[in-house]
Amino acid sequence: MAYTTCTPPAGGKISITAGKLTVPENPVVPFIRGDGTGPDIWAASVRVFDAAVQKAYAGKRKISWFEVFAGEESFKKFNNWLPDDTVEAFKEYLVGIKGPLTTPVGGGIRSLNVALRQMLDLYVCLRPVQWFSGVPSPVKHPEKVDMVIFRENTEDIYAGIEFAGGTPESQKILDFIAKEFPKDFKKIRFSTKPAAEEFWNAVGAKDFPSDVKVGVGIKPVSYSGSVRLIHSAIAYAIKFKRKSVTIVHKGNIMKFTEGAFRDWGYEVAKKFFGAVEMDGGPWCKIPEGKPGAGIVIKDAIADITLQQVLTRPTDFDVIATLNLNGDYLSDALAAQVGGIGIAPGGNINYITGHAIFEATHGTAPKYANKDVVNPGSVVLSGEMMLRYMGWTEAADLIVKGLNGAIGSKRVTYDFARQMEGATEIKCSQFGDNIISHM
Repeated sequence: MAYTTCTPPAGGKISITAGKLTVPENPVVPFIRGDGTGPDIWAASVRVFDAAVQKAYAGKRKISWFEVFAGEESFKKFNNWLPDDTVEAFKEYLVGIKGPLTTPVGGGIRSLNVALRQMLDLYVCLRPVQWFSGVPSPVKHPEKVDMVIFRENTEDIYAGIEFAGGTPESQKILDFIAKEFPKDFKKIRFSTKPAAEEFWNAVGAKDFPSDVKVGVGIKPVSYSGSVRLIHSAIAYAIKFKRKSVTIVHKGNIMKFTEGAFRDWGYEVAKKFFGAVEMDGGPWCKIPEGKPGAGIVIKDAIADITLQQVLTRPTDFDVIATLNLNGDYLSDALAAQVGGIGIAPGGNINYITGHAIFEATHGTAPKYANKDVVNPGSVVLSGEMMLRYMGWTEAADLIVKGLNGAIGSKRVTYDFARQMEGATEIKCSQFGDNIISHM
């Protein structure tokens, strides 16, 4: 297509056939530098990517980087937070990467990150969590943490519908429930004026608010959305020889959304992968003779999971969960292995092949243009991207380089202040250090 805000470089296009990517020797890969610290991080990270590809393939492969725009920088250039060109570039070239973005305050796009995920239907938020030796951690045994989270990326709260308390819209919903589902309406506390008055009288408030204010929210969880997410998680476990898939939910309370997610997950395991129940179920296992033989598919309540990833991390391997639970889990686990600053992420549609890999932290504008922040989140997101493309040799070099750089104790300030005997270096120098340890 014709682009007006950006210019694609020479190179080939990544394509997908029957669920398998075809990657040319010089693929065009769209990227967004990001806002705030984004340009500093990107400058260090792209040198790491190029060095890994050069070293792994002796110059036979090379990425043609295609800069596209979104966020604050885009608004300054084009008076547009998310140009159509940017979305079209990710659509056309399938695989891309981005730094952190500023989301506009006020009306318009609620979140640029969410907008990109929804426009491209990137239904998997993939968050691998592992510890790199020497990284400061608040737990005693961070080396036991090795999990991959499949967080549903298009439903639950990301597709939530909300009505503010005290508005005509929320009152319509309350009136509808009162009329059509009177038993359920009784569960909503303070949803009528007498109930509100009773409360304010009980606490001795003379001037109680006369309006009924009840915020109402709806969270959709669909069969199709659940199936494709959990199918992707089990397929990943088979491909990378993991030992289990845990369906994390709050189905003991939300039986027909989160509980359904759990039930549909077991259905997927049985129908598509031939899993059989263990000890009467519902846990099941892929039997001998099937791809992924021995993988256990189980479930866990979300609040217990947040406890057990701390106390029994080896019980978890691949996790499949809904959006909000995945948000909590991924950030909590990131803290266990060194913080959100080095946590990578990918947003993927395994059916169409579209994928955007990204920094999972914010823009940190107070550190912008100071060359001090840790580039680890984008570096590891690039490692995920290369592995997704099938360029595993380059991905392995990045992991090796990062391990060596951290082990040398020449690190950015966030690590240096917590590591005994460490030398603080700049963001750009840390990139150089990663490359030197490949």
